[in-house]
Amino acid sequence: MKISDIVQFLDSWASPSLAESYDNVGLLVGNQERELSAVLISLDVTEAVVAEAVTRGCNLIVAHHPLIFKGLKRITPSTWVERTVIAAIENKVAIYAIHTNLDNLLRGVNSEIALRLDLRNTRILRPLQQNLEKWITYVPTSHLEQVKESLFKAGAGNMGNYSECSFESEGRGSYKPLLGSDPFKGQLDTRSVEKEVRLEVLARKQNSKAILKALFESHPYEEVAYDQVELKNLDLGTGAGMIGELEEEVSMEDFFIQLKSIFGLSILRHSKLTGEKVKRIALCGGSGSFLIGDAKASGAQVFITSDIKYHDFFEADDRLVLCDIGHYESEQFTSELIAVELKRNFGNFAVLLTEVSTNPIFYTPWPKN
Repeated sequence: MKISDIVQFLDSWASPSLAESYDNVGLLVGNQERELSAVLISLDVTEAVVAEAVTRGCNLIVAHHPLIFKGLKRITPSTWVERTVIAAIENKVAIYAIHTNLDNLLRGVNSEIALRLDLRNTRILRPLQQNLEKWITYVPTSHLEQVKESLFKAGAGNMGNYSECSFESEGRGSYKPLLGSDPFKGQLDTRSVEKEVRLEVLARKQNSKAILKALFESHPYEEVAYDQVELKNLDLGTGAGMIGELEEEVSMEDFFIQLKSIFGLSILRHSKLTGEKVKRIALCGGSGSFLIGDAKASGAQVFITSDIKYHDFFEADDRLVLCDIGHYESEQFTSELIAVELKRNFGNFAVLLTEVSTNPIFYTPWPKN
């Protein structure tokens, strides 16, 4: 296997097109044409993580946070980012980042947090807009299943927790083959009428090229009629944050105890308690202050995220409790999510989790006299 095999898989799982405009995802360092030895999964990439990759025989690091986020004008040993890039290049270690594109997946960073909290009825808190298309084509009945199967494999027909969704309606199509044509059925200069099925499927824009290729390769007609229509529908399968419900309503105190235990928290920053019991939980791994309004509108009693600024806490407005559990802490399960997905799809190489803690923040209680 080559590193490119992993790159292609990760790109198809969490398409880079789902990443936010400010982000920097994909293969950031290294030659993807090299043979793959093993993969090391981490939340961040530091010099220590690169050294660990070398020691453990890994020539690819897959990280959640991009090592190269801002533009580099030079690569010298003057900063930790530049030193890490140099170490990776010198040791022939490739670095791949899968960041906000994984945040924006229904089965991504936030679903892993919801799973740990045992939330039910989960959904995206702020679904993406203008990310969906409807594909319409006309297929002879003899080749309907062949075309459908090909479109589904290319990524069409997925709606939330459902796959292989389509709509069909029967009709008749007419055409007259002209000189130079090679018709599937019919004769030159003679109008033909065939029983056809109008096939409709939904798809995400990032799958457009694959779907078009699949349509042309599986359709029997020389000239394939199709419509590709942009929709304004919300894409309920992609977007920021998540909301769900606990199985039973609990007191805020009991929920805080559970939250600290699951995420290994020594302290918990939060806004003023409302006195309500807790059942509906909104969450966002990483920096999620931009979703406070969405969390309030959703009717959540608690919004769990990180990097909440002083003035952002006022936005709780006694309508919910804002919980800042720390950036690293909120995304600590992401590495396991990536590892599980790689192991599920590739069984012929080692997938290792880093043993280096890259959390740059420490919590030290003031010593007692």
